[in-house]
Amino acid sequence: MPEQSTRPPPPTPTKGDPEWWRKKFSGLTGLGLSDEERAAHRAEAECRKCEKNRDYLMNYSPIVRFMLENITKLNGKMDDSNIRCMPCENFQSGGFSPEYGVLLCQNRLRDRGHTEDTLAHELVHVYDHLRFRVDWEELKHHACSEIRASSLSGECRWTREAFTRGVFDFTKQHQACVKRRAILSVQNNPKCKDEAEATKIVNQVFDSCFADTRPFSEIYR
Repeated sequence: MPEQSTRPPPPTPTKGDPEWWRKKFSGLTGLGLSDEERAAHRAEAECRKCEKNRDYLMNYSPIVRFMLENITKLNGKMDDSNIRCMPCENFQSGGFSPEYGVLLCQNRLRDRGHTEDTLAHELVHVYDHLRFRVDWEELKHHACSEIRASSLSGECRWTREAFTRGVFDFTKQHQACVKRRAILSVQNNPKCKDEAEATKIVNQVFDSCFADTRPFSEIYR
């Protein structure tokens, strides 16, 4: 049996000494860091920014606070324990799991406005899950909630489409954005065969689900 090393871990640098300054400088500039250290430093910074924006929005964003209040009325509870910031490998900005809660993709969120749209979108899914008992493996259920989330969250308002995605159409721009984003999401459902099936499902439920603005009296923005 190989002898286990009893070598103690290196001491933590004392604040103000040369090694402390080296680590501080490296953390600020990225110079002198290995690729692994640089990636870890970037992930920590992304997480801090995401959590700061999340906490601000949960306290001050009208749409986020409204959704949280309506989720509470359905005996749901959303807080920093189940709205989590984590890195994501794909290009989504967030997600919802009935088991784990809301995911905010810290490495995909550009700023507080993008975080607000993403959090509002996912909170619509939370509301739908509690209010309508959504079966997320049923494609029509999934499509309906995606239509509502994209429509009500604000992510398809004209300014977001124009200045973020370069889409400047005026005629039914909102509906086109909602449908496009719903199709992309349903297409990623493991139960969906391909884009053609996702398009067919979204088209089948679009009119009724787009018209349903609960818990809002109308499309918020």
